[in-house]
Amino acid sequence: MLDSKLLEILVCPLCKAKIDYDKKNNELICKKCKLAYPIDDDIPVMLIDLARTLETDE
Repeated sequence: MLDSKLLEILVCPLCKAKIDYDKKNNELICKKCKLAYPIDDDIPVMLIDLARTLETDE
């Protein structure tokens, strides 16, 4: 689980919007850009090229 203080300061690298933690999929979600950033070994991978595009129903 990610540290809550870390979640407070992380933003989407593309649009700088606040991100949300998706515990179920272990990803950080930018609702504005519709991108999901992976978390690898408790380390957020905030690289746009490695982000997954969210489906419309996610």
